[in-house]
Parts: sequence; structure tokens; C-alpha cells
Amino acid sequence: MVRTANSKLKNLAFALLLCATLSFASCNPSVKTKDEPFRVEHVDWVYNATIYEVNIRQYTPEGTFAAFEEHLPRLNDLGVSILWLMPIYPIGELERKGTLGSYYSIKDYKGINPEFGTMDDFKRLVNKAHELGMKVIIDWVANHTSHDNPLVYEHPDWYTRDSTGNIVSPFDWSDVAQLNYNNEELRDYMIDALKFWIQETDVDGFRCDVAAMVPTEFWNRARAELDAIKPVFMLAEADAVELQEHAFDADYGWEFHHIMNDIAQSKETVLDIDKYFQKEIVEYPKNTMRMHFTSNHDENSWVGTEFERMGPKAAKSFASLSFVIPGIPLIYSGQEVAFDHMLDFFEKDLIDWTPNDEYTNLYKKLIELKKENTTLMAADKGADMFKVKTTNDVNVFAFVRENETDKIFAVFNLSNLRQNIELKDDAFIGSYTELFADETVELKIGEAMDLEPWQFLIFVK
Repeated sequence: MVRTANSKLKNLAFALLLCATLSFASCNPSVKTKDEPFRVEHVDWVYNATIYEVNIRQYTPEGTFAAFEEHLPRLNDLGVSILWLMPIYPIGELERKGTLGSYYSIKDYKGINPEFGTMDDFKRLVNKAHELGMKVIIDWVANHTSHDNPLVYEHPDWYTRDSTGNIVSPFDWSDVAQLNYNNEELRDYMIDALKFWIQETDVDGFRCDVAAMVPTEFWNRARAELDAIKPVFMLAEADAVELQEHAFDADYGWEFHHIMNDIAQSKETVLDIDKYFQKEIVEYPKNTMRMHFTSNHDENSWVGTEFERMGPKAAKSFASLSFVIPGIPLIYSGQEVAFDHMLDFFEKDLIDWTPNDEYTNLYKKLIELKKENTTLMAADKGADMFKVKTTNDVNVFAFVRENETDKIFAVFNLSNLRQNIELKDDAFIGSYTELFADETVELKIGEAMDLEPWQFLIFVK
């Protein structure tokens, strides 16, 4: 998030700078930011990490852990740090949707979906990933189970029921039964199940489905007990800052994702990005993290691929932007080869791994930059983001991130029109290497740029 360094004075100075630069009508020197850091202690390996979401079912013709294991060297070469595996548990059969059902309809919290292999297969996959220096987190579905999970019969009081006594299914998710966290025994059971995966398989954390639908107090307790076993990384599928106070390392940048889609569809402009980061200064403490993405399993299967939602040029630009703004970037299975297909969620529907060097090299360079350039580290380890004023701040997003050792200057034309601009201020001046052209340039005050639609430049110093 856009922040200044380490003091209330600098926070105030930056608030004033944003007001002057962005001309926000709502800006006021008295605006207060979240000065007090949250208490979650992040594991060291998350600060410069890239998360990669793995859809085991659709990844290979076999759809197994063993078959996916063959891709680990390729993903290691790509540079990803954290593998997030979508739910790996047995899927309920009662009220199942489609032939194979939803990964998120959990029949056994301590079991393995037999379609994917065995527990030993999974342990081997985790060990192999660790040998290559990658971490593994698994999807955790605490809010609901399948209708034929044994808990339904063994502990009927653990479920949310309507006025007639029938178990509630949240939203239109008719294949799942919602749990009731007013029951302390349920909380004990769920934390025990979380511990199981750390103790038995050595996973490194959890991505927690619809985390805001489960009481924050539960997550706070769970994090403390998990960290007592092994320091973990916790990602909340939520857009709720309070979850990061004691429980989660990061949450979803859902709002920013929607802004990117809307800009690509000419519904919003760069001014909406400015407003978004201005709000984050106020709402999110400096040691929190947001995960940014152009796609994930939900967006791909239910809304459309990034190419359908944004268009090919905008998708490439926004993918790159997600790596250089504050936060943690996500890549969904197949994005690294520009896979352009909405995967069926309840059926077998293979990813086409036809090579695409343009996108593979794009992500490889971005991941390497994220890993090596200290200004791009997440949370309070990274450098603040300062907007650079241009002659067209409605369509061009330009900013600097700089610390004692590194600096980047990024310019993004986030429009479908050619932009001839001039750079204002002086924060960007200096000698750089452009990331993709790999050539040295000298940027001076008043620098003019002619940008093609959706063109972006990332200068590294």
C-alpha cells in the first residue's frame, strides 16, 4: 500500500504529498493513518514471494499429485515461491454439483481426495517442493462441509439451521452445509484438523476460504496455536483488515481487482486507483499485505479469463502492475502460458500447456524483479510508493518506489488510446535499465513519453 517510512511525521507528510499530487477533494492534513502495527509476525520467506495457485484436477490429464509433481522443476525455474493448492480433501456426494463436485464441498477434513492420489503422494509432493525451496499452503474451508460429512450425523448441533430445523446452505451453494461457530467443540475440532496437516504433512500454511464468514476470534486462536507448532503463512479470502490484526498475514485485494477490470472496460480511470491507495493508507497498517491478481479459480470459472474481462493488452499490463505495487502477486494455473479458457468447475477440463514464451518470460522477469528488488518487498519491508505527476494523470499511472539500495520507476498507460505525456516533478530522474528492453536510459525533468495503448515501462535502478 502507498505509505511513507516509519513515523507519524512521515505519514502526515505523505498524506500532504498525496493531497497536493492527486488533488483529492477529501484530502485533509488531519487524516490519520493506521500508525499502530498489527501483531501478526510474518515468516521471512513471504516478503518477496509470488503465490501460484494450483488446480490439481485440471493441471494434467491424470489430475493427480504425482502428475503435478513433474511440473515442480518448471515452476521452480519460473521462480514462484509459494504453491497454493486448491482443496485436496474428499468431495461430498450428496447434493453434488456436476460429475466431480466442488473442491469446496468437504467430506473429510483429514482425508485426501482419492482422485488426486494418497496421503503418501501428497507428503512426497510437499517434500519435493521443499527440496526445491518452495513453500506449500493448502486451501482450508472452515465455513461449511458437504451434506454427507460424518459431522452432520455425529454433531448435528454444529450446523446452522433455519426456523424449521433444516441445515442452511450459504448463498446458492446447495451442495454444502454451513457450520455454526457458536459451538466451542466445533472450534476445537477445526483447530485440531488444521494442526493435523502441519504435524503430519509439514505444509507451510493455509489459504482460508470465505474467511470473513467465520468469527475472527476463531482465526485469532487458530493462528496462535498453529504458530506454536511452526510459523505459518495465512491468507484470508476476504477484504477485511481486522482479520490481519492477529490471524492472517494477507487478504485479497478484491477492490483493486475490480478496479483493474473496470479500467480495462473503460468504466473507471487511473483516478480510481489513486483513490484506492489513498483509502488504504487510512485503513491498513504498514505491516499488512494484500494479494493482487488478474485471475484466480473463481474469476476464471465464473466471470471469465483475464483476456475476456480485460483484453489481451490490458491483461498483460495489469499483470505487470500487480507485481510492482505494494502487496503479494498471484498467478493462477495456466496464466504463465496465456491459457485462455474458462475451466469447468465441476468437471474435468484440462489446461492446455502449449508453450507461450512471451508470457512465460514476462512472468519470469516479474517474479525475479519481485524477488531481488528490495523496494518491492511486501508490508513494511518494502519501499513506499510515490505517485509521479504527468500531463495526463487520468490515463497514466506513474510512480516511484525507492530505498537506500534500490529504486524502480514505473509508467503505465492504462487506456486504449495512445498517450503523449510529459513527466512532472523530479522524483523519477536518474539512470535506469528498462526491465524488458534491457537497455540503459537517462530520464530528466520534463521527460516526454509516447505510449502505445496499454503500454508500460518499468525502469530499474
